[in-house]
Formats: sequence, C-alpha cells, structure tokens
Amino acid sequence: MDKLPPPPPPPPPGHGRSPGPRPERPERRPSGGGDEGRETPTWVKRWLPWIVVGLFLTIVLVPALTGDDNGEEIPYSEFITLVEGGDVAQVEWENQTGKIVGEETDGTRFNTTGSADGPNDTDLAIIRENVADYDFSPPSSNFLLNILGLLLPVILIIAFFVWLQRRAQGQMGNVMSIGRSRAKSYDADKPSTTFTDIAGYEGVKQEINEVVDFLRMPERFREIGARVPKGILLVGPPGTGKTLFARAVAGEAGVGFLSVTGSDFMEMFVGVGASRVRDLFQQARRMGKAIIFIDEIDSIGRKRGAGLGGGHDEREQTLNQMLSEMDGFETSEGIVIMAATNRPDILDPALLRPGRFDRQIVVPLPEYEERKAILEVHSRDKRMGPDVELETMARATPGMAGADLANLVNEAALIAVRRGSKQIERIDFENARDRVVLGAQRESVIMTAEEKRATAFHEGGHALLSVVLPHGDPLHKVTILPRGMALGVTWSLPAERHTYSRDYFLDTICKAMGGRVAEKIVFGHLNSGAANDLEQATNIARRMVREWGMSDAVGPMAWHSQQQVFLGEDLMSQGREYSDETAKLLDDEIAKILHDQEQRAHDLLDKHRRGLELIADALLEQETIDGPTVAKLIQRGLDESGVDEQLDANVLPIPD
Repeated sequence: MDKLPPPPPPPPPGHGRSPGPRPERPERRPSGGGDEGRETPTWVKRWLPWIVVGLFLTIVLVPALTGDDNGEEIPYSEFITLVEGGDVAQVEWENQTGKIVGEETDGTRFNTTGSADGPNDTDLAIIRENVADYDFSPPSSNFLLNILGLLLPVILIIAFFVWLQRRAQGQMGNVMSIGRSRAKSYDADKPSTTFTDIAGYEGVKQEINEVVDFLRMPERFREIGARVPKGILLVGPPGTGKTLFARAVAGEAGVGFLSVTGSDFMEMFVGVGASRVRDLFQQARRMGKAIIFIDEIDSIGRKRGAGLGGGHDEREQTLNQMLSEMDGFETSEGIVIMAATNRPDILDPALLRPGRFDRQIVVPLPEYEERKAILEVHSRDKRMGPDVELETMARATPGMAGADLANLVNEAALIAVRRGSKQIERIDFENARDRVVLGAQRESVIMTAEEKRATAFHEGGHALLSVVLPHGDPLHKVTILPRGMALGVTWSLPAERHTYSRDYFLDTICKAMGGRVAEKIVFGHLNSGAANDLEQATNIARRMVREWGMSDAVGPMAWHSQQQVFLGEDLMSQGREYSDETAKLLDDEIAKILHDQEQRAHDLLDKHRRGLELIADALLEQETIDGPTVAKLIQRGLDESGVDEQLDANVLPIPD
C-alpha cells in the first residue's frame, strides 16, 4: 500500500498549456459588382418550399374543405312534405351524389339527401308541380383539384427519380473525393499558438528554432549552403505537448499549417492511403511555405515485412508513397514535415534515415521547475486561495505530463465547487492529486473495528519505516481512508533523481515490507492486505538482480526476463538466454534480498514498537496525519521507551 516510484527512465524538462485549434480558413466568395457574386440568403432557401406549400393549401384545399353554407339538414320525408305544402322556392338535386340543397319561401336554406339516381316518378311530379325553380345537375367540381388529381402521381414519380439521381451524384462525388487528403488547414495570418504559450522545454525550443528561422529567412541558409532537415520527429510520452509544439512552430514562422493523423490515411478501399498522401503534399505545395504535421505516425509508419501473419499491403503502400513524396521535394521549397509518436521503436528504418525524418527531438516528461511553470500557466484563470503552494504540488507530482497537470488543476477546481468554496485551496489540490493517482474516496466501504485497526498498523508500519530509513523518499502523509483499490495509503514523495542507488532500492523494498511485518508483530498472523506491497518489492528485487547488476553473486550481467514481441520482430529469438543453473542463482539472489529486507523491517519496527502504536492510535483517531506528525510520534515513542536517541526524520515539511 506504500506508493513506490517506478525505477528510471529519468524524467527530463517541461511542457506548457495547449490552446484550442485555430479556426479553419473561411471559404472565399467571389466579389464584384455583378449578380454572380451574390448568393441566395439562407433563410430564403430554408422557407421557400414551405411558403409554396402554404399557398397551395390556401388556394386549392381550403375552399374545397370548407365548402358553402347549405343551411340546416332535414330528413328527406320532411323535404317532400315542404314541397307538397308549397313552402319550397328553389331546389338543386345532384344526380351523382343525391345531395339536395334548397331554399324555403321565407329564405331559410336547408339540405338533405335523396337517391343518387334522382327522384322517382311520384316525387318528380310533386317537385315539378309545386317548385318553380328546380335543377337536376351533376355535382360542382374544383378544376384545380381535378387537375391535381391527374398530375399528382406523375409529379411524385418525377420527384422520386430526381431524388435518386441526386443521391447517386452525391455518392459518386463521395467516391471521387475519397482519395483527397483530410488534413485540417489553419490560418497562417492569425497564429494562435507561439513558443510563449509553452512553459519550459528551452532545449527543445532551441533545437526547433532552426526550422522557424529557415521558414522565415531561407536565404541565410542558402548563402552558406546549409541544408535544413526535411523531417522532424517529435518523440515523447503521451500528453507532453508534441502537437502543441508543431502548432507553435507554424505560429512562430507565420506559414501554413496542415494537420493530419496517421489513421486519416487508412480506408477500406485499396490505394486510398497513397492517394491521400499525394493530395496532402500537393496541397502543401499550393500553399508555398507550409508545415505538414502528421500525428501518431506509427499507425502508418510501422516496420514492413511483418514476421507474424503477413504484411498489411494497404499500410505498406501508404508508407511507400510517403517515402517517395519525401524524396520528391527539396527543402528549398519551404515545406517541412513534422511528425509525432510515442513509439519510435516500431517505426520503419526507411523513415528515420537521413534525408527523411533525419532529426529526432525528444519531448520528455517535465521536471520540478517545468511542472511548477505548467501549474502556474493552468492556474492563471482560476481563483486560487492564499494557502495554495504550487511548489509543493510540483514536487508532489513527479512523472506527470503537461496534460496530467492540467487535469489536476481542473480536478481541484471541481472539488472546490463541490465543497462549496469560492476559491481553490490546498486541501482541494491534495484531494485532486489523491483522486487522480489513486481514485475517488470510497465512502461506501464499511470496515469492522478489527479491519480498521489492522489497516492502521499496516499503514503505520509503512510510515514509520519511511521516516527512519535514510535513503528512501521522504514521507508526505499517511491515511486509512479507502481510495480506489486501497484501504489505506502512505504517500512518499520522490525527490528529483536521475539515477538510483542500491541503498535507495533496498530501503524501498524494506518500506514495502513494513505493513506486512507490522501486522505480524502486533497480531501474530498475516492477511492478504500486503499483496500489492509484495508485488512491488519482488519486481524491484528482480530488476536489481537481472538488469542492474546489484547482486555480488550474479555480478555485472544483465538478464532481461521478458521482451515485448512486436509484429516484424523475430519471435523465435525471444527465448531464454541463460542456463538452468543461472536461473536458480537469479532466483536465490532475489529471494535473499527480499528475506534480508523483511528481517531488517522486523528489527526496526521491533525497536520502534511504541512509536508504531502511537502512529496507529493517531490514525484511528484522525484517519490522516502528515509526515512531521509521524516523526514527532516516533520520537515520543523513543522517549517513552527510555532510548536516548535523536531521530533524523526523513519527511517532507508541510507549509503552514
């Protein structure tokens, strides 16, 4: 449960913030006094079809649906009675529908329904005898509706075929444009990113400034006959700002910038990748001076001739086309190719030879000063409390890239809002770092009193050894609050180191054994809580013996236990390179280191038994205590045990 740092590689200089991408260059429209330069307003295109439909409904359908006022509806028998009585002045009988509309002598209108074939002989005689104005005619019809009924099917068929034609044209257009480059073009007139936006990385800036000077003043290089590298490969872990650097170069030089990712070249159709590469370089030539940036180039630049499963023809064609295009232009054209990857070991050697990507620039993880500058950059627009110490946060975040630090500041702001605070305080940064590294606090975990006491002694053993061992990392704080997958955490903040001594690794293994040994001393038995501690300690001991030559019995030999097999490498050559006797010697030395450090941890905890109990009691009461408090409890335990010794505490001071 102790937080153990991974052994080297050493961490070099820093990183800065990543602004958003520049807006794409707006499309130029033709200008001039004629009508050809004008375009139909968007609102006209959007509303014109609906206006036409509305007018049609108003002119044609509304009158047909509403109809005329035909008066009150009466039964047919009542209609005949009115006719016989001479009370009907006018009658209109529609032959095909049987609809009857009439008007009484007092002006009242009525309607009824009779036979579609017309009245029978008796009713016809009554109507002719008693009604002066009568008419038998077919129903009135709307001429436009009749025409519409005939033309509507034809119109629908024509519209369907027009839609099919346009869809086919659109699909054909997509097929014809599938070989075009998908690179995003950024405006060179208004650069949004320069070197001032990047904190640290002075060495990287100095190396990359040659490209900026060449794009600005190429004549200086031509006069002396110097040749600027065609391609620059930015290599570094994820989140260190490789893409940001490429944008900053374009912003500093004031030239066009084409950004594309390696996956944009790949498509389901054969030959599309090579076509897009050709179009990309043609687009750059049309811009004059330009920077082509290819992110994640390892997706198309992997080694050819894979040993397992055959090759990938489409990827190899794309790579071959890129190699050909890089050979097909001179640096005098003002085109520079930049690429970024975090896996340079899998790139094809043809990409890395002089004349192509002939310069590699490492963009490493930031060190302390760079981390501090990055935190200051990302804290500019945040409301910070007076107790926030960015120096402490920078020292407490080794191994974090610029993107991780930006996320840390944002997480601290979110925690401050949830806490109801108006500003970000030191406790928010502490909780944010714990959340980012270990995970969220698990308040749903309910431990029994026995489990909580065992966790307190376990973490107390780690914390005590972190303080008394001289060569390990200084103790920052210890807690028994469950976070992530751990029931408790002991924070040791690594100092800024580039090399690690044998004493450092031995002290680190001893600290890892502290929790297990403390439980064994206090409770007399072991549990499964030390599984992660044992795994970390065993890994360090194995590397000490196999890789770093820190065993006297094995001597100055390196035996790598495992190697990653990559497509294109020879799988059969990855076998074991040592005999069974050597394997037994390696295992014996690893076991000896682990047993010796376990015994060393047992002796130290036995000596400071009273201090261990005081630390556990403080953890049970306060749940979290800092390094100086742990040191005071250990010194108090020595005084109570009658040991006349002044403790040289290995702790990180906590600011007031």
